[in-house]
Order: sequence, then C-alpha cells, then structure tokens
Amino acid sequence: MWDLNPEQQRAAMHESGPLLILAGAGTGKTRTIVARITWLVSQRVPPSHILAVTFTNKAAREMKERIAGMLDKDKASEITACTFHALCVRILRTDADKLGYKNNFSIFDQGDQLGLIKKLINRVTARDEKLDPGVAQSMISKAKNNGWAAPTDEETVIGAVYSRYNRELRALNAMDFDDLLVQAVKLLDEHPGVREKWRSKFRHMMVDEFQDTNNLQLRLVSMLASGEPPNVCVVGDDDQSIYGWRGAEVSNILEFEKHFKDPEVIRLEQNYRSTNAILGAANRLIKNNPRRRGKNLWSPQEGGDPVHVVCVPDDKKEAEFAVNEIGALRAAGNIPWEHFAIAYRMNAQSRMIEECLRRLRIPYRLVGGKSFFDRREVKDVLATMACLLNPSDDIALLRIINTPPRGIGATTVELALEHSAKAHGSLFETLTAPEFAEQVSRKTAGAIAAFAEDLAATRIHLLTPGADASGIVSAYLADSGYFDDLKRSCKTPQEELNRESGAKEILRSLAEHQKRSRSGLQGFLDEMTLDRERDEDKKDDAKGVTLITLHAAKGLEFPHVFLVGAEDGILPHERSKSEGTVDEERRLFYVGITRAMKSLTITHCLHRTKFGSAMYCRPSPFLKEIEGEGVLVEGYEEIMNKPIPDEDIGASFAALREMLARE
Repeated sequence: MWDLNPEQQRAAMHESGPLLILAGAGTGKTRTIVARITWLVSQRVPPSHILAVTFTNKAAREMKERIAGMLDKDKASEITACTFHALCVRILRTDADKLGYKNNFSIFDQGDQLGLIKKLINRVTARDEKLDPGVAQSMISKAKNNGWAAPTDEETVIGAVYSRYNRELRALNAMDFDDLLVQAVKLLDEHPGVREKWRSKFRHMMVDEFQDTNNLQLRLVSMLASGEPPNVCVVGDDDQSIYGWRGAEVSNILEFEKHFKDPEVIRLEQNYRSTNAILGAANRLIKNNPRRRGKNLWSPQEGGDPVHVVCVPDDKKEAEFAVNEIGALRAAGNIPWEHFAIAYRMNAQSRMIEECLRRLRIPYRLVGGKSFFDRREVKDVLATMACLLNPSDDIALLRIINTPPRGIGATTVELALEHSAKAHGSLFETLTAPEFAEQVSRKTAGAIAAFAEDLAATRIHLLTPGADASGIVSAYLADSGYFDDLKRSCKTPQEELNRESGAKEILRSLAEHQKRSRSGLQGFLDEMTLDRERDEDKKDDAKGVTLITLHAAKGLEFPHVFLVGAEDGILPHERSKSEGTVDEERRLFYVGITRAMKSLTITHCLHRTKFGSAMYCRPSPFLKEIEGEGVLVEGYEEIMNKPIPDEDIGASFAALREMLARE
C-alpha cells in the first residue's frame, strides 16, 4: 500500500486510540503521516475531522502539497494541516471574548513586540539603568511559556516591563505569539463547552516533531485529543531532540504513556537516506544516551565509503582540508557544489571556511546563521578597531559609544550630532570640546572625558611600532566591560557561546594577519571591508557548498557531509558538562552524522587558535563512541602524502579547463 514498508504500513493503518510513531532519521515519516491521512479518508473518516499539526509553515505547506497529491482536490482542502500557532488563532478567533478579548484581536509579531518593549523600558528605567529590549523580550517569552504570572509589585525593571507589557497588550486588544498558545490553553481549560466543540471537530489528531513540543503544547494536544481512547497520533524521534535550550521537553515523547494510556508504539528503523557505514556510526553513538527509546537504523543498501575521521594539525589546515577534499570529489565525479555541506557546532567556526572558499572562488551559502561579517559582535569589534585608529570615524563611534554602556546617553549623542553638523566637524571633536561639556551634566561630561582618555591611551599603544594590535584591542574590550555586556545581552547560553566565540574569532583573525602582513591594523580593516563587500554581492538564493550549523541541519540531507570541530569543549561544548546537557550534545552530533547520504568526513584539530594563541585540543569523547565497522580513523599526513590516482589528475585538469573556459 502506497509503497510503504511493513512498519510504515502498520502505522498508516492503525485504527484508533493513541499511536506513537518513533521515526528515526531518514525513515520516511512524512510519507507515513500522509499515507495515514489518506487511509483514514478511505475508511470514511470525514476529511474535515482530521487535524495535522506541525512546527513550521514550511512543514505545513509540504504536508498539504503531499496530501493534495494523494486525494482529490475537494477532500484534500477540507483537511486541516497547520502550525501550533495557526491552530491557536483558529480556536481564539471564535471564542476569545470568553477571556475578555474581542474576537478581532490583533497579533503582535516580533517587531511589534520589540517596539512596545522599547517604549516601556524608556518609561520605567532611570537614566543610569539599562535593559536590553531583546533580552526583555526573551525573558517575557520564557515567563509566558513557563506559566509565570507578571509580578504585582513591579520592584525590578524586568518585572515592571513585563506587567506593563501585558496590560498594554490587553488595552490594545492584542496578543503576541506566546499569548496565542497561553490563551488557547487557558480557554480550553476554563471552558469545557469550547473544549468539547473542538474535540468533536477534530476526531483524529496528528502531531509532527513531537520531541520538540514544550509543556504548553503538550497540554493543548491533551485537551484536543478526541475519543475514548483518544485518537492522537504523534510522530517524533527522541534521538533528535536538540532544542532543550529553547523549552522543548524530550520527556514528552519519552513519557508518552503517562499522558496517553496504552498507546501502540511503532518504530520506523529502515533508513532511506544513508549508507550502513554512516548508520552504524550513528547507532553506536546514540546508544550511549541512557534515557532513550531504543531503535536501530539500517539500510538495505550495501557498500559505500567508510566514515573518515581525520585529526588535522590546526583549524586553518582543517578548513583547507575540507575545502580541498570537496574540490577533489567534485573534480573526480563532476558533482554539483550543492551536494556538499560543511557542518559545525558554532557559527564562529564558519570564519576560516568562508575565507578558504572565497580564496578558491568556490560558491557557497550560509544556513542557520548570518554571514560572519553581519554578526553584531563582529561589527562591534571591527567598529572598536576603526575608532581606535581614527576617533573621527563617526559611524564607528556611534556604534561603540554606548556599547558597552558608558553613561553617555542617546540624548547626549543626538545633541553632539546636531553641534557637529553645524560645526562641520567630527562627532568626537564635538563631544570632547570644552564648550560641549558645559551643555551636559557634570556626570555625563565625566563619562565623555573618561571614554576619550581610554581611547587616547590605547591609541598610543596601538601606534607604537611592533605593537601587538590583537592583544591591545582585546585588553581594551575586556577593560571596557564589552564582553560582560555581550553576555548580559544574550537570550540563551547558546547565543552567549556563539557571540563570545564570534568576537574572539575576529581578534584571532587580526593576530593571524599580524603574522603574515606588515600592513597593521589598517591593512586588516581594509581586508575585512573587501570581504564584507563580497558578502553583500551574494544573493539570498545563492547556490554552492552549504555551510550550516548542526542545529539548522536538522531535517536536511546532503550527499557529502564534512563535520568539522569534533573536539572536547566544542562538541560537546564546555557548558553542557556543568549544565548536565551532554546527552543533548550527543543527539546534536547524531543529527549531524545522519544528514550524510553517501559520504561523511569528521575532522578534529590537534591545536585550535583561541584568544590569539594555539591551544591544544582533545578529540571529542563522542569519536570513541562511533568507532567500529565502517569507520576509518586516518592521519592527516598519511592522507596528504597519498599519491593522486591518474584518473583523478585527468579529472582535475578537465575541471580546470572547464573553469578557465567559463572565464
């Protein structure tokens, strides 16, 4: 039936009651869900009684398209396939009045939220207080999803902002995205009549990516599940639960039986994506997680390349190795660039790879993160460097003057900008002029003087011949409190790790530049500007080698994958050991491995440049766990000294001729 394997067919034809489909990576879960919906319709279940809930609009669209390909147009259009938020909007539009809202409530997107939060922060904070609007937005979101009510005393800044934010939304007859879930659950919980109405509408409910649900989403599913026993089918893979840091509860899938008694549990283990060598490594890795539902992925495909694990001397050689191997594979097999992906734990790791790809003029696209040069922390550090070289660079000065906070407020900066425009001088000249000091408070004048003195003292060090520019800039940033402020502005520990790595990475690049060039800090900034311009020339739909974070790689697949930076402290990252989240890091590595279809190469460095110097690295403990049949551990020198086969040389020359002909 519908070209399904026996387990998929059992899942598709499950008659009634709770069903848990444990769908391993690449086991055809979407095909199974669509087949199940088609089977239900064939069993005379009215299509309008079927609900399929997904996490993203893209997943909902894909499901609708597949359903439309299996059923006639009218029946397909009656099936509800939507995201959790879209479902909540549908529920609230008819009955929000029972919660004191009008049914035509507005929905605030992230931009609207941020605008309102900024306005409220300005109202409740004193001049010397600071609260980052993005951090406030994240804290409010977390509070709502955890069911924390706004404080009534308003003693803290965030408490005052939270309570006023809620009151303002109510007054505007508006909800934000978190409210949609919170209020829909509240409505169903407090009004049995509304709950029964929706239960009778949706007789069969399916939930995709169940391992990513949080407690509120689980409550929503529990309240909507219809029938005795409830006809709820959830699909997920606890081995791919990698979003704990943003509220996902892996326990929802691990303890499914607590919420829905006596479910049928079906494991989809036949993999349609990867070779058995890749799957063997993934299976050996993930069995080390103690709290999981066992499954063993396998493929009927025989043969295939072994998984290569390579220790490279340092991070620069790692980038060159991955990019050169991609070039050789492409040349030997005439493989499109789009068939290759380089995956990594943290955004900052893309830096060297981007440089290497640019140098060899290989097209690439970034997924799951901005280009290195667009990141906030990179722009901050580059602006600091520019300002230290030339305080009269107004754009750079405006970026750093209150990052970190220095007691020079927006009103002061606006006043200085007005004066500098009239005087046709730089902003820095205006700020440090004696007559300007007379127009601001003594406290502000003192803050400006301290800032100017620090800048001047650091410039003297920088302009000294033979100065260690990277060390000087790094010390200036640390002494100014920049790194502490950067951490405070982050919404999650993950973001904190990524941003700090990004800032340190640009300092490391400056240290590298010092070793190979005498052009100094100005030469480095010029090089960075040219790199940024090349970045901006790229289109959003750029094709080429995919550079991707492991979190963003979930759900995707590539014929050839290079997984870089498999070192202790990066994967698993250092924080996971103290936080007790090493299991989630192992699942993240598992997700990375199972993206590969035909070949997988994993690299780790003997030394990695951190804080401007080469630091010794230990291999990730996960590498020991994947060892076994189909995994080949190789030495870098051994690979580099291998003679190139004649056919590969011929293919390389052919590829070179083709490239020259295009130019």
